[in-house]
This record gives sequence, structure tokens and C-alpha cells, in this order.
Amino acid sequence: MTAPDSWVPFRQHPQLSLYLLAIMTFSFLIHLRSRFLTTRQSLPSLNTTKGSPATERGMWTVNSAGRLGNQMGEYATLYALAKMNGRQAYILPEMHQQLAPLFRITLPVLSSDMVQNIPWKDYELHDWMSEEYRHIEGKYVRLTGYPCSWTFYHHLRQEILQEFSFHDHVKEEANRYLAGLRGQRRNVTYVGVHVRRGDYVWVMPQVWKGVVADKAYLEKAMGYFRAKYQEPVFVVTSNGMEWCRENIDASRGDVYFSGDGKESSPGRDFALLAHCNHTIMTIGTFGIWAGYLAGGETIYLANYTLPDSPFLKIFKAAAAFLPQWIGIDADLSPLQSGATS
Repeated sequence: MTAPDSWVPFRQHPQLSLYLLAIMTFSFLIHLRSRFLTTRQSLPSLNTTKGSPATERGMWTVNSAGRLGNQMGEYATLYALAKMNGRQAYILPEMHQQLAPLFRITLPVLSSDMVQNIPWKDYELHDWMSEEYRHIEGKYVRLTGYPCSWTFYHHLRQEILQEFSFHDHVKEEANRYLAGLRGQRRNVTYVGVHVRRGDYVWVMPQVWKGVVADKAYLEKAMGYFRAKYQEPVFVVTSNGMEWCRENIDASRGDVYFSGDGKESSPGRDFALLAHCNHTIMTIGTFGIWAGYLAGGETIYLANYTLPDSPFLKIFKAAAAFLPQWIGIDADLSPLQSGATS
């Protein structure tokens, strides 16, 4: 017979297994916790709470107002002023929805609950940089207005261009479209043309005592590039494409109309403009940003309001258009004669 004490090693074996299993489980949990903490530290805090380390430097944001050009101006201004004042910038969910599909923006996004619970101090901006904006008081500041002036952020140009760098699929689509326009040209120069119409057609004359671009302005602007470059290609985008087809001479074969005239895809139009070499804009922040991102020569409509226009109280041309950009004066005769077409 087998001695009874020969069963002792068999009884101790499951105890040893359980001991080893416990050690392995504990080690795995420690490793998992370490990985989790490392991951959290590497990501921007999106749902911070008041009093947490992420909020000690303050939380600044900006209103999300207007369409694409306005949103870009607000984002860039927040980015620059928060950095200037030593605060952490956050954007609202609505701004993220507008900009993130196009650009590789990096500012963290506030949750809807956070937006409601933070005791914001609203700080209204006018549309050009002022000295007092270097010393804005308050840890929880919400910038308001429609800032879109290079005077806020041009000293950070490379950073702003990085923030507004396009996602690969957007870039590839724009470049593919432009390449399709090349044809047999060997020395092609792409010129993006943005013709702002829509509500501006009546808002400018009736509210601001101003005009939108006319046929003569566009002919002059395009003539400048035709005289300077051997094989220019003009890519026209607009929220009034029917007017463009009727008023822009395409008989030379160097003009191409993009979009359907209903501004149904402003992101696509904007990407096309930004990937051109040079820009012809008319009025509006959409065209300003297209020229800023394209980085080449930009021609803009200058002096497009009467001297007594209320628009001039909120707008400074020198703060809107870069000094090296080329202005062509608008024809104000329709206003002076009382016409508003």
C-alpha cells in the first residue's frame, strides 16, 4: 500500500498554482494601470473639471459663429491670444464639427457639460489686434466677435498653417482635380478665384453702402496673371456660379468653374483654392483665408464701400489684407447713382 503521507505533495500542488496565478494577475493589473496612466497623460484633457491641474492655467475658448471663414478666424485668434496670455485654449463642439473634417486642428474640445458649467467671462474683440489683448484678465474667458485679422496671429504663421493643414484625403482630392485641368500645359500656374455673392449682393449696398465684385474687376485681376504667367489656369469657386458663368469670359480655355453655385460643399471649394498657386478674392473671410493658406500672390477688391459706410467702423482694410497683397479699387458708381444691382 501507498503510505498516506505520499498524498501531501499532490495536495500542495493546487495551492502553489493558485499562488502563482494570483501573482500573475496582480502583475498584469499593475501593467494595465501603468499603460492606462501613460495613455491618459499623452492625450489632451477633454472633460476636465474645475480645480483639476488642467484648469489651473485657466480655460479659454471662443464663440463658434458664422461659416467656415469666420470659424477659422475665431480659431486662429483664440490660439494666438491664449498663448500670448499664458492660458490653455479649448474649442466648442460646434467649432470642432466645422473644422475637424477638413483640418488637422489640435486644440482640445470642451464637452457640452463643461461649456455649461464653467463661469465664463465674455470678452468682446474687434477685428484687429490691440495692445490690451496682450493682458486680458480672467482664467475662464470666452472670446466673442468675428475676428479674422492677420494682426492677431501672423507672428505664429507656421503654427497656424500647421493647424489648418488638410487631411490627406482632402489634399489628394484637390490635387487630383487640379491635375486634371493641366491638359497639355507644361508651365501651368493655378489661380484660385473666389467670387462671394449670395446674401452679400443685397447686404453690401443696402446695409453697408458697399458693392460686391463686378465683371470689370475680375477681368483686371485675371489680366494681371495672364500677363505675368505663361500658362495660367483659373479655378472659379462661388456661391453664385450662374452669375460667374454669365460674366467671366471662359473663351480662352483657361477658366474652369467648380461647384454647383449653391455652396453645398464649401470645404471642397476651399481646398481647391488653398491648393492653387495664387488667389483672386473678392470680399469675405472665405477668400481671405484662401489667399492666406495658398501663400502666393493675392488680388483683392479694395475700397468697396462709400467713405461714410458704417462698415468702416468695424473693418480696417490694413488689418484684413496682408501688405504685399494687391488691391484693385471697386467701381462705386452703382452706389453713387443710386443703383443697387
